[in-house]
Amino acid sequence: MTTHRIRVGIDVGGTFTDAVAVDATTLELLGQVKVPTSHHHEDGVAHGIVEALGRLLDRTGHAPEDVAFLAHGTTQATNALLEGDVATVGLIGIGSGPGAALTRRLAALGKLELTPGKRLPLHYAHVPDPDDTAAVRGAVDDVIREGAEVLVATQPFSVDRPEGEDAVLDAARGRGLPLTAAHEITSLYGLHKRTRTAVVNAAILPRMLATADLVDASITKAGVSAPLMVMRCDGGVMSLDEMRRRPLLTVLSGPAAGVAGALMRERISEGLFLETGGTSTDISVVRRGKVAVRHATILGRTSYLSALDVRTVGVGGGSMVRIGGGKVTTVGPRSAHIAGLPYACFATLDELRDATLATVSPMDDDPADYVVLDAAGGRFALTMTCAANALGRVPEGDFARCDQEVARTALAPLAAALGTDVATAAARVLDAGTGQVKSVVDAMIRDYRLDKDTAVLVGGGGGAASVTPHLAAVSGQEGRIARHSEVISPIGVALALVREQIERIIPGAGQEQILAVRAEAERAVIAQGAAADGVEVEVTVDPQTHTVRAVATGATELRTQDRAHRADADERLRAAAASLKTGPAEVRILADTPSHTVYGTEVRRRFRATRHPVRVVDADGVVRLHAPDARVETTTAGRAPEVLAGLVGEATSYGDGGVRAPALRLLIGARIADLSGVLDPQPLLALARGELRARAADEPVIAVLEVRT
Repeated sequence: MTTHRIRVGIDVGGTFTDAVAVDATTLELLGQVKVPTSHHHEDGVAHGIVEALGRLLDRTGHAPEDVAFLAHGTTQATNALLEGDVATVGLIGIGSGPGAALTRRLAALGKLELTPGKRLPLHYAHVPDPDDTAAVRGAVDDVIREGAEVLVATQPFSVDRPEGEDAVLDAARGRGLPLTAAHEITSLYGLHKRTRTAVVNAAILPRMLATADLVDASITKAGVSAPLMVMRCDGGVMSLDEMRRRPLLTVLSGPAAGVAGALMRERISEGLFLETGGTSTDISVVRRGKVAVRHATILGRTSYLSALDVRTVGVGGGSMVRIGGGKVTTVGPRSAHIAGLPYACFATLDELRDATLATVSPMDDDPADYVVLDAAGGRFALTMTCAANALGRVPEGDFARCDQEVARTALAPLAAALGTDVATAAARVLDAGTGQVKSVVDAMIRDYRLDKDTAVLVGGGGGAASVTPHLAAVSGQEGRIARHSEVISPIGVALALVREQIERIIPGAGQEQILAVRAEAERAVIAQGAAADGVEVEVTVDPQTHTVRAVATGATELRTQDRAHRADADERLRAAAASLKTGPAEVRILADTPSHTVYGTEVRRRFRATRHPVRVVDADGVVRLHAPDARVETTTAGRAPEVLAGLVGEATSYGDGGVRAPALRLLIGARIADLSGVLDPQPLLALARGELRARAADEPVIAVLEVRT
């Protein structure tokens, strides 16, 4: 049964603000609108957000009180750094003796280059003793006189002893400036990197605070009672209060919204998401149902900001064709949009009459090898989208589809210049563009050790059809374009889960310390509005860096989807067999619950041990977990602690590299609890007990174990 409650996602882009409404129960798209982004309005981008929301509610016939969830993604923080539009930072360093030398060096952060010729505006002052209130206030006065609009306090080892930074902020209160302590932004060691992350966060803080207040007030005035959430750069959302504290988390959130949409709507468990616009393609990885995240590089330096690992290639739907020596040499990086030219394939046949091929420099400093058509209707660009349409790669109903006859007519002069037919010319254009994308895709498959045979390519964005279908065809990989690909980013915002990541460096971390980090992450997402019963926490322990990391995710309401379709046994078997690259007759059911079916097969190899690959398929027929060689055991929540202790004991390996417990995942109810990030058997078993604690003793539990070598 369909509910009147909706989830709203709004994506604030540089040019347009897109908004979508998604049914809160079925997660189906109900409506979408596009309005110009209101950069120059007195209320800034808040005006465009409210305008988009109003039009969306009108179009879908909903009232403000029907909104169960509202989130927006914004490029404002990213643009502020790219354009150098930041606040002047007052940095108060703390320390005496050797510590003073370390903090005084931080004044060099004022040399960070925002844009060519423009450096981060920063003024440094030093206090030996943070408890000397008079000295602290004098230092604060000094940086304010220099123009500081926001203050940061930093001290060596503040992760363990934050009292000094807190004392400085206490003494600075009442001056009307936003305040930040470096230990509040990240709890990882490394004074210089921690302070640099905090300083960049502070530089965008005043602007983001003003926007947050305007958006919050505008949404409340519009009658929406659901709390406003903001897209993070790691694929989740956070509360507005959390954004006010750490606006840096919104940097690079644009690509994160798209992959969040693909992850939640397309149910990718293993593959790559390619979001293609007019000029470029952002490529990101989904591995075992999770987005790939790493510490981001900001202003040319690594930071402690955990962001989506996205790699950008300068090839998009509008990328122009370049020729030389009688062949297509490449496409891009210049796009028709930047050159100010229309796509030839979107012209009419009459406009393309008497077309002749020419080469130009789209911009003054560009090489003169970009192809254009001079025709009766004016000058047109030949693009990747033109080639994809000419070759029939753009599906019916796609945002970028045009009349194939027009596209073939547009490509005819290029084909004549190359001495070939239109289909071959179009294929050469697509080969040149997708070849650049393929090299990055192949590198990411290697980096994340994806199984190339099972990794699916999913395209999103308005230019998806110009890249993904052809890349899939030439690489032999499964590929598809996401449904409603042109609005996949706002869909991702609407469907995203509340997310929080807690990182601690704990040498020799024991069971209690690991569980404490896990509990802190869980509390953090609940405090931001996640329903406590649905929170999932993934814990990893890196024995080399001694980093304990807990990532908690949860929905603001428990999602009990009422889907009209559930895959039957044959559909689930076929999905597993296709993923295992074998026939259904070679696949057997290893375990089964109402939510998941576990399938396996045997791969015999000459002179090598037999492998037992496993696939976990959910009730919708989606492969949720790939395991190249695993053991599967079924038990109950009551017996699981004893059973798991035996299984982990048998599968734990010992060697020069230390103790390595098996990679363990538990299928409990509708969840897959991923405990594979913990190598020590005792904390692993403690985390497993935590996952089972609230379960009925007779509830079935499936354990999937992979032995580490």
